Amino acid sequence: MAHLLRLCARGFNRTLARQLAEHDISFGQWVFLRLLWKQEGLTQRELSEQANLTEPTVHTALAKLEKLNIVTRRTQDGNRRKQHVYLTERGRSLQKVLEPLAVEANESGLAGLDAEDRRRLQDMLLTILGNLTREEAEAEALGLKVPPTRGFGV
Repeated sequence: MAHLLRLCARGFNRTLARQLAEHDISFGQWVFLRLLWKQEGLTQRELSEQANLTEPTVHTALAKLEKLNIVTRRTQDGNRRKQHVYLTERGRSLQKVLEPLAVEANESGLAGLDAEDRRRLQDMLLTILGNLTREEAEAEALGLKVPPTRGFGV
């Protein structure tokens, strides 16, 4: 089951990535745009938590988005350590162009499933996600962490 879900997620991501590339936006940049379209002014740490990525990864991505004039980073309330991220006008305007591409990618993957099947699939995936989130929280409470992948020879 996990393997099938991973392959489906990979397929959705690759389909969307191809479409985004036509607009010179990477899939990684898309992740941050989606979050910022929902809420601007997030700190790099908040973006890191919401995207489930490390802060150095977020910093690098934001630097690229800044070079492309898609986001700007500013400090607030005299706190020079915390940088808040805001969309530029260009970043905001990309929403009208890019969000329909995500809808298209979803439609492509869900072709052949009627509305009831889609609703049931979504409910099932939310149940699975809830189960796994709960399991991870329980493991973390016991001090068990996901081992790093580096160092494992293949």
